[in-house]
Amino acid sequence: MTNRTPADLAPRIFDGDRRALARAITLVESGRADHRAQAGELLEVLAQSGRQALRIGLSGTPGVGKSTFIEAFGLMLTGQGLKVAVLAVDPSSSRSGGSILGDKTRMERLSRDPNAFIRPSPSQTHLGGVARRTREAVSLCEAANFDVVLIETVGVGQSETLVAEMVDLFVLLMAPAGGDELQGVKRGIMEMADLILVNKADGDLKPAAMRTVSDYSGALHLLRKRPQDPPGFPKALPVSALEDEGLAKAWEEMTTLADWRRENGYLERRRAEQARHWFEAEVREGLLARLRDDPTIRAQMEALGATVAAGESAPSAAAAKMLDLLRH
Repeated sequence: MTNRTPADLAPRIFDGDRRALARAITLVESGRADHRAQAGELLEVLAQSGRQALRIGLSGTPGVGKSTFIEAFGLMLTGQGLKVAVLAVDPSSSRSGGSILGDKTRMERLSRDPNAFIRPSPSQTHLGGVARRTREAVSLCEAANFDVVLIETVGVGQSETLVAEMVDLFVLLMAPAGGDELQGVKRGIMEMADLILVNKADGDLKPAAMRTVSDYSGALHLLRKRPQDPPGFPKALPVSALEDEGLAKAWEEMTTLADWRRENGYLERRRAEQARHWFEAEVREGLLARLRDDPTIRAQMEALGATVAAGESAPSAAAAKMLDLLRH
């Protein structure tokens, strides 16, 4: 970030300068206190643009063909003149080295497209930190006038919930499967999904894919009706990223759902709820950071923790004493 202030970066980002965008994302990924302050200043300036993209979360099990789907789907959208950004939430990347860090090299055509921008997740295991940086990267991409931001979750478990809290639509990409695999899909993830896309609906796998679509459709109809859904949603559809089949239909369903939610006030209300959620998360994270980083507070925590471990104090009483110390 040498010789570049937020005031310098903002107009370049507004103009869609990809280097400025990449530099700004590097800034928001930094944990340095001075960089965090600069990032906050930059985000405040960029928020005044009021630009919004359609934010789409994408999750799927390993081997489902996510990178192939993202490339084919992204190229279809850029072919329609849309600007597409691809971001990742990967709390496990520092251990596995996989995810979009490897996928970027496989998505060669999309990474070369002038209307596309691909950004790997920062390699760190702290899920809250990854989520915050991804969320801020979304805001930067919107300010740079991208039309669609695809947020891929490549971690497991909690990362899906985090992504659902920063998107307008949540898409689950699945492979052709039998009844046993369907039973293994977590109900919570099913309930988050707005659209289930069964990939690899081509060649010998096509009949199995169509059966899987039917199975998921049946399962979705058993779920409780959500107020943010028009009739027929959520739904399951077959796609083939390899043969570019079903991608246009999937995009049509996504835009239909997003338009309905926008017209009925759900999209704006959901974004307001998400903004409040992340505000509270930032406050909690700041308080935890203070507990971690302030040597005086850390020493008090360790001293009180020792009394609890020795059985000299109840956990609740020690916690109340710690909170009382923080007030002064």
